[in-house]
Amino acid sequence: MTFTAADIDATTRTVWGEARGEGLAGWVAVIWVILNRARHPAWWGATPAQVCEKPEQFSCRNANDPNDAKLEALSPTDPAYVAIETAVRAVFGGHIPDPTHGADHYEVIGTKAPWARGRTPSATIGHHAFYALGPSA
Repeated sequence: MTFTAADIDATTRTVWGEARGEGLAGWVAVIWVILNRARHPAWWGATPAQVCEKPEQFSCRNANDPNDAKLEALSPTDPAYVAIETAVRAVFGGHIPDPTHGADHYEVIGTKAPWARGRTPSATIGHHAFYALGPSA
């Protein structure tokens, strides 16, 4: 898969909005969810940018979420942006293996997402539980 500047930017901003407080392990896990979705195109998109920008997929991108405006205003020179972008490039470049075991969904632990009921996480990293469910979940 070839990645565009838009893929890198959209992924960096989405990870910032979803997991900036999780540190490198949490960033990498969310990056892999985005990449796993793009690698198995479905209704959620065929590129990382499409996956990130698909409505209602990442709460930080919802118009009513306070993180939406913040992540769009985030400067590419901001230290957090630079650090997360470095992780995005490392994952996209094949330098960091998938710690989520193929996850394409995740939830904040304790939120009880309806789609996660009765399912076993493929990994728990930081404050998130990750699930490999496929596009029909």
